[in-house]
Amino acid sequence: MNTEILNKLAAQLGTPSYIFDLDEFEKRAALVHKYFGKNTGLCFSIKANPFLLGRLPEIFDKIEVCSPGELTVCEKTGVDMSKIIFSGVNKTEKDVRRAAEDEVGTFTAESILHVEMINAEALSRGKVFPVLLRVTDVKGGSQFGMEEAQVLDIIRSRADYKGIEIVGIHYFTGTQKKKAKPILHELDYLSELIDRVKTDLDFTIERVEYGTGLAVDYFDDNADALEEDRLASISEKIQELAEKAELTVEMGRFFAAPCGYYLTKVIDVKTNYGINYAIVDGGLNQLKYDGQLQGMQIPRIIHLKNNSVTDGEKPWTLCGSLCTTADILSRNAVFDSLEIGDILVFCRTGAYSVTEGMAVFLSREMPVVSVYSEKDGLTVIREMLYSDIFNTPLV
Repeated sequence: MNTEILNKLAAQLGTPSYIFDLDEFEKRAALVHKYFGKNTGLCFSIKANPFLLGRLPEIFDKIEVCSPGELTVCEKTGVDMSKIIFSGVNKTEKDVRRAAEDEVGTFTAESILHVEMINAEALSRGKVFPVLLRVTDVKGGSQFGMEEAQVLDIIRSRADYKGIEIVGIHYFTGTQKKKAKPILHELDYLSELIDRVKTDLDFTIERVEYGTGLAVDYFDDNADALEEDRLASISEKIQELAEKAELTVEMGRFFAAPCGYYLTKVIDVKTNYGINYAIVDGGLNQLKYDGQLQGMQIPRIIHLKNNSVTDGEKPWTLCGSLCTTADILSRNAVFDSLEIGDILVFCRTGAYSVTEGMAVFLSREMPVVSVYSEKDGLTVIREMLYSDIFNTPLV
């Protein structure tokens, strides 16, 4: 998005605010589809940015939902419930019942308890629910999923679960993988597992939901090229796996991050012991980059000047509105004549910033949320929300 458009939108929205560029979002999805091939489905994990849900490009086959709140977002947005993969480690009987009432397309099971709950709910309705069994990281595991041995035991005992159809497996081990090597190893493992299950258990794994964990480069000027190189480096293996099973690649950050812009206004400027400080009307409660800790890395920031005065470039420490010394958005960011009233636009904030910050700390306002496309212009999804933690709903 160019500076001319950002200036225009900033005047309409005020600050702090988010703008999500739908054209950029669709372009990123198309890029992934290009490298992963026509046989690979795409799943958007809405925890990265639920505000994009109502405007998903048609190229997405599935939507990953991991909580009752995200299910509410889907209900209110009116998405096709058959596209939903209902995931998450904390599923209760109530959650499973509600997802069943919504007729979600697929359940994941992260434990034997999940298998039993989903099976019982299906039997109570006289139905059979498609289920993906989640396998934990084979290199050491985590709280997510089950050991391979337990997954295989469930497959062996599949006749005992009349209410579920085990249609495949779910595998995701973590995010921000900058190297292809671990992803290629995981793809080899999944391919080998499909073969072994067929040989040893006479069972066909029909579907695989796989989260690549591809990294987003927040602090590199060459981010787009680096990320496309990552797609290219795993493209062949992805397409090979898609020949063995119905493959859906699940990502959130990688799809959404490039489309986001966070706008915040300079409210005060001062110099303390030789360090130039700018106080902005946002803060780390609203801006979240992976690796941002204490503002030690500088993302791309667009400076929208309030006037044409210039007095040379200087380094600035950008601080938010919270009463904590941790509220530093960036150190030594260089600007020409940063002044009160100027607007700073933090780029690549399309994933997690809007949902992952400490939203109610200090009872600060929650920013305007908007989407933009060249065709439809600007649409405000949420006006500025002023939090009263005692009386006002915060979502």
